[in-house]
Amino acid sequence: MKQADCYQLGEVIKTHGLKGEVSILLDVDFPDEYQNLESVFLEKSGNLVPFFIDTIQINGNKALIHFEDISSLDDAKTLVKSKLFLPLSSLPKLKNGQYYFHDLVGCDVFEAEEHLGQVKEVIDLNGNQLLAVYTGEKEILIPLKDEILTLVDLDNKKVTVELPDGLLDVYND
Repeated sequence: MKQADCYQLGEVIKTHGLKGEVSILLDVDFPDEYQNLESVFLEKSGNLVPFFIDTIQINGNKALIHFEDISSLDDAKTLVKSKLFLPLSSLPKLKNGQYYFHDLVGCDVFEAEEHLGQVKEVIDLNGNQLLAVYTGEKEILIPLKDEILTLVDLDNKKVTVELPDGLLDVYND
């Protein structure tokens, strides 16, 4: 499994107890949908390695997981700061008009008829999501808010925005 074929579910933030459990910070909108996970991929040395789940308890945006073959505190310590991934194919289906942030990457961004650039990535800064739009010579960061993104057309890879007054002035010398 390649990382490009996956999405990040969360990250191991610390160990829990002495029997190999770990605490996970989940980076998903609906954590309870993952209550019945059987396995995940953990990033280890740049590779995705499958880990099978013995038990999982979800509480808000955190989970307590005990993986098969991880039976001690020392084993669990090796997992701290590892990112957890799942295949894109396992993403829950969305309703019409909804999209995942990774769907925006590669879309052309327009304000009115002016082409601003192309989305290269979605950046999360402490819960504030930004579109990193590259114009060729510079990067523009656009807040990912419903009132700013007025139209998302994934079929045509086009995003229309209505930017707050002065936002582009920050990027013009």
